[in-house]
Amino acid sequence: MRMAVFRNENAHILYDGETAPQMTPDWFMPSFWREHGAVTGEAPGRGASLFLDVCRLPAELHPVHATGTPSQRWALRPYRRGGLIAKIARQRYLYTGLERTRAFAELRLTETLHRQGLPVPEPVGACVWRHGLSYEAALITVLIPGARAFADDLIALEAQRLPAGAELPESLLAVLETTGRAIRAVHDAGLEHVDLNARNLLVDEGGRVYVIDLDRCQLHDEAPADARWRENNLSRLGRSLARFTPTHHAACLAAIRSAYHA
Repeated sequence: MRMAVFRNENAHILYDGETAPQMTPDWFMPSFWREHGAVTGEAPGRGASLFLDVCRLPAELHPVHATGTPSQRWALRPYRRGGLIAKIARQRYLYTGLERTRAFAELRLTETLHRQGLPVPEPVGACVWRHGLSYEAALITVLIPGARAFADDLIALEAQRLPAGAELPESLLAVLETTGRAIRAVHDAGLEHVDLNARNLLVDEGGRVYVIDLDRCQLHDEAPADARWRENNLSRLGRSLARFTPTHHAACLAAIRSAYHA
């Protein structure tokens, strides 16, 4: 993948210059896709990611598909702030240089990991709208077919009302083991995830687990097995498991850790 930058007035777009056409800022605006009936779903969360079907666009607006497939589906995530600062500037961030914007940094990080065959989404493009000393941004990745949030599996487990200490379902154990291996793979590549939780892990139709939402994540040049950030990531995930399955979070985390250290 050869990343290229295209400028359109105050919009700066980073995209794959080898396979994608010049993208337009409209593609990064939720209103554009809603107006053309191309939104097929929405994910929960601060950024409110939209699921898009490119083929639903009118022929004159239909882009050349980034990967050459006739039924390209994408995920569009506008960047949104959380916490108290969101009441002041929910969509705006301080501009300190194009390559330091959250969208450009995340797309380049995602591309680096995807190129290595790691379980992250396939990048499509990022757009930054500069407004003087501030900016807005959005990111597009290829939608993972049939993916569900790992959190949904935990919610379903809790709904079964199995007693604490009961044997976990084999199907869930398989997902937990795959989750541990996926986290180990990105950790070994040097990825420190700043928000590793059960909603930032997706399980596809074949049971493969993907690590998503790499905003503000850091790629270390070295990743020793005893690095503190590795354990911090796993501990953070453990707290997330406790929110979705208070009864079985310890057993779930133990299964993940076992696969991680295998």
